[in-house]
Amino acid sequence: MAVEKMSFIESFLDLLFPPKCPFCGTLLEKGELWCPECQRKLPWLVGTAGERKVELTGGCASALRYEGTVRKAIHRYKFSGVRAYSKAFGVLTAQAALDHGFTADLVSWPSVSKKRLRERGYDQGELLAHEVGKQLGLPVLRTVDKAHRPAQSGIEDKDQRRANLLGAYTAVEPENFAGKTVLLVDDVLTTGTTLSECAKTLLLAGAGEVCCVTLARAGER
Repeated sequence: MAVEKMSFIESFLDLLFPPKCPFCGTLLEKGELWCPECQRKLPWLVGTAGERKVELTGGCASALRYEGTVRKAIHRYKFSGVRAYSKAFGVLTAQAALDHGFTADLVSWPSVSKKRLRERGYDQGELLAHEVGKQLGLPVLRTVDKAHRPAQSGIEDKDQRRANLLGAYTAVEPENFAGKTVLLVDDVLTTGTTLSECAKTLLLAGAGEVCCVTLARAGER
């Protein structure tokens, strides 16, 4: 009954607010998460091009380059309250994990600070992680808390980014991930500092291994 009610609500909302492609805004057909044109033209990262080493992890896979319409869509998702993008973004991110052969026992994410959560009203990484967990059939757990620090997006130098995050994360209920492989999910990989710092926190708290996957990756072609 609850499932039927939710389905009715979703259908009603679709009538009021027809779903649009998160990248270009085109109205979508039933069942589509992004439009066919974007499917062809998005800056996909294919094969080894989608892989990057991240310190203290088993590597990071990314689905798209962080440029053009991808960059604009992620900005809307993070800063303009467009939470609905998490479903399409989650499908793409989960597919990147599958394409690169990542296996894990659970899914987690680099939590935002309580101050950032109050300002934004939601944690975009958490929404994305839950969609990835749903696609992969894995449990999703909060594994780290974050103390408030200046936003990483405003810091370009890698050493300064690392210093900004030093000691920012603390493990949450480490008994829940002791000895397990954790798949860390994030929206954008820039220098890898955030994921590396989270991995260090998890490994010191007893995690067996950490691997990472992101929707997009900034930087070199």
